[in-house]
Amino acid sequence: MSSVKKLCLCALCIALCCVLPTAFHGLGLGTALSPMHLPVLLCGLVCGPWLGAVCGLAGPVLSSITTGMPGTPMLMTMVPELVVYGLCAGLFLKLIRTGHFYADLYLALVPAMLLGRVAGGVAQSLVYLSGTEPYTLAMWVSSYFVGTLPGAVLHLLVLPALVLAVTRAGLIPSRYALSRAEN
Repeated sequence: MSSVKKLCLCALCIALCCVLPTAFHGLGLGTALSPMHLPVLLCGLVCGPWLGAVCGLAGPVLSSITTGMPGTPMLMTMVPELVVYGLCAGLFLKLIRTGHFYADLYLALVPAMLLGRVAGGVAQSLVYLSGTEPYTLAMWVSSYFVGTLPGAVLHLLVLPALVLAVTRAGLIPSRYALSRAEN
C-alpha cells in the first residue's frame, strides 16, 4: 500500500477520533463504549504501527482542542493508552501470521488492548501522584476493565468486520487469499 494511501487512511481515522466520541457521548454511550479507541485500533491494523501511534497521539489531542473531549486530565491518560493501542495493534499484526485472517486480527487486538490499558493505568497513577488520593489496583481494574468491558466487546466484534470490509473494498491489500467464509 502506498504511503499516500496510508497517510490518507490515518487522517480519516484521526478525524473519526473527533466525530465518533461526539456522536456516542450525545447518546450517553461514550464512556462505556470507548468510541475513540475504534479508529486508533483500526489505524494501527490497516496503516501499521507508526501511523497507528500517530493516530493515537493526534486523535485525542485534536478532539480535545476541537470538541473539548477528552478534558485535560483525561487527555493525559488517554494519549499513552491510545498510542500503545495503535502502535501495538499494528506491530502485532505485522509480526503475527497464522495463515488465518481472523486469528491474526484477534491475536493482534487482544494484547494491544491489554497493553494499552496497562499504559493508561500507569499514566493514571502518575496523575494521581500529584493529588491527595492514592491510586489503587481496584480503581485501575474498575476504570480500565470493568467500566469499559462493553467497549472492549464492541471493538472485538466491529474491528475484524471493518478490516475485512476495507480489504474487500480494495483500500488495503489482502493479507491472505480470502476464503469463502470471509467472502
